Amino acid sequence: MASSKSVVLAAMFANAAIAVLKFGGFLLTGSPAMLSETYHSISDTGNQVFLLIGLRYGERERTRAHPFGYGKAQFFYSFLVSVLLFGIAGWESAKHGYDALIHHETAALAGTVTVFGYTFPAVWVNYAILLGSIAFEGYAWRKAFFGMRADIRRHSWGGFVEGFRKTSNVTTLTALTEDTVAISGLALALVGITLSRITGNEVFDAGAALLIGLLLMGFALALAWENQRLLLGESLPASEERTLTNLVENWRGVVDVVDFRTVYFGPDRIIVTADVAFDPELDTGEIDDTITRIERALQRANDSVRKVYIEPEA
Repeated sequence: MASSKSVVLAAMFANAAIAVLKFGGFLLTGSPAMLSETYHSISDTGNQVFLLIGLRYGERERTRAHPFGYGKAQFFYSFLVSVLLFGIAGWESAKHGYDALIHHETAALAGTVTVFGYTFPAVWVNYAILLGSIAFEGYAWRKAFFGMRADIRRHSWGGFVEGFRKTSNVTTLTALTEDTVAISGLALALVGITLSRITGNEVFDAGAALLIGLLLMGFALALAWENQRLLLGESLPASEERTLTNLVENWRGVVDVVDFRTVYFGPDRIIVTADVAFDPELDTGEIDDTITRIERALQRANDSVRKVYIEPEA
């Protein structure tokens, strides 16, 4: 949990600083790509605030109304982030880029600006801001990358693609996704502004703004899809669930596992329920002792298992 919070805090402060720099660049040069990137960073900063709220809310103790705690709050706020990323940053960026293409808006990339008495080419402002933003985002991305990699190693997943599909640590996943999109968007803005500067054609700058918006919307939809699986109550991956099922099936005194189910009720928090047929020669006390040992074994086998409910079957 502490690792997830540090990842989000790093991203939030980086995005807040970058948003101010990008907006300053837009005011000085009028670049459509810089305005799109400003929308992007403002949205990302707000998103990090939502993720922190989710982390804080998810730490609340369980109540009668929420007997398994508030862990799913992180799934909800992460889903909300993906919607906002689509609705605010993606749509506004794409809309502004499209308008710039249609109306042939021209940035002041070929002119000069004066700041504190110094005069220099306007495009230098954007270059400095974009390169500085890449450095800030790179720092935040590195924190999220190592957080995600630790999760992958802990679960012995094959890589980031598998981790993206299976992880329940949606806070780190969302931060990594945002940072990856941010760096990609910065690269697009840098290329678009540079091409407009070299060719004198504003279409590259405006086109970069449109592509940034489309990139944001694409990643937001993918992130929303990944979050909905956990909101709807996803089980453990089949291979991990099968390992736990085999543990129960092979337990001495167990005749058959009639039903076995798992479900996430928070990041790395799993409930296991099982209907188990025991050897009919076992008395009630022996069955109770066996159930207790099985529950402890399941929790040792997977440290995400927090609750186990085993129902004896005739």
